[in-house]
Amino acid sequence: MDLPHPHRRRLLRLGLASAVAGPVWLTPARSRPAQALHPTPAQTEGPFYPVQLPADHDGDLLRNGHADYRRGTPVWLDGVVTDTAGSPVRGAQVEIWQCDHQGRYHHPGDGGRADPDFQGYGRVAVDREGRYRFRAIRPVAYSGRTPHVHVKVRLGARELLTTQLYVAGDPGNARDFLWRNLRSDADRAALTIPFESGPQGLQARFPIVLAL
Repeated sequence: MDLPHPHRRRLLRLGLASAVAGPVWLTPARSRPAQALHPTPAQTEGPFYPVQLPADHDGDLLRNGHADYRRGTPVWLDGVVTDTAGSPVRGAQVEIWQCDHQGRYHHPGDGGRADPDFQGYGRVAVDREGRYRFRAIRPVAYSGRTPHVHVKVRLGARELLTTQLYVAGDPGNARDFLWRNLRSDADRAALTIPFESGPQGLQARFPIVLAL
């Protein structure tokens, strides 16, 4: 029996290797890892976190016990709490607190002159998809500060984030020392959200991304 020509042997070896490896176009491509979401930046708690939580501290800040707060501009504030991979943080609790339509907090350090009909503080648990929702007012400016809402996220006994959210397009933002001190455009974009008219009135969506 004649031996194959050296060139033929080389071609046969290459063909065998290709058969084992499979055609290039059949080789599965490596999936690219999803780009991580930008974490929501932390900010100072400020001086007016409630000394004592109100008896009514649910997600509706416009109804304080039996009192209905009919001042200011109502807004639905909602969002989703996720980690940087986009997975919901189940079991998280979201708190917000804000001043009333006159710029007053329910806090002794602010003179205790806030409208008694305004709840001023609320806390809700996220659902299985990480979603939360509050009924509040469009934040207003007061001396030295642009309109803002304070936000805190907890998971059990752990405090995961304290920050503040701002109204997109408000002229006071550029003069506010805390907004100006945000480190990057991405940080400012994460905390500065549009307040827009929707089917249920004014609405604002604030996604919260936690670097766990």
